Amino acid sequence: MNHGPRGEVRNESEEEENMNMNIAISAAVMAVMSLVLGFVVHGWLLGPDYKALGALFRPEDQQMAFFGFMIAAHVLIGIGFTWIYRMGREAKPFLGQGVRFGLAIAVLAVIPIYLIYYAVQPMPGNVVAKQIVFGTIGAVLMGIVCAWINQDRAKA
Repeated sequence: MNHGPRGEVRNESEEEENMNMNIAISAAVMAVMSLVLGFVVHGWLLGPDYKALGALFRPEDQQMAFFGFMIAAHVLIGIGFTWIYRMGREAKPFLGQGVRFGLAIAVLAVIPIYLIYYAVQPMPGNVVAKQIVFGTIGAVLMGIVCAWINQDRAKA
C-alpha cells in the first residue's frame, strides 16, 4: 500500500486505475487541443494565405469528405504526445518540462515537416515561416498542457 498526497492509504490497483484514467484524459485533451489549434492556425490564421495558393489544396467541400482522416490524425497525435511525454517526464515543475517537450516536438516534427513540404511543394517561403512559427507555438502550448495533466502531484 502507498500513501496519497493527503496521507490517505491507496492500494496499487487504485493507483493503476487512476494512472490509466489520467493517460486517457491526457490523450483526449491533447487530441482536442491539436484539432482546435490546427483549425486556429490553418483555418483562421493561415486560411487567407492558403486560399491565395489556389489549386495547391483541395476545395473546402472536398476536404470535408476526408475529415475522418483528420480526426484519426489528431487522435494519434493525442496518444503519441501523451505516450512520449510520460516516458521522459521527471519529478520537476511541469512548466519547464512542458516547454522543453513542446520544443523537442517542434524540432522533431513541426519544423522538419514544413521544411520538407517547402522542398517539394510550391509553397511561398513566408507561408512556410508562418507554419513553422505557429506550429512551434502550438507544440509548446500542447507540451505545457500535457505536462500539467501528467505531473505527479505527489512529487512535483
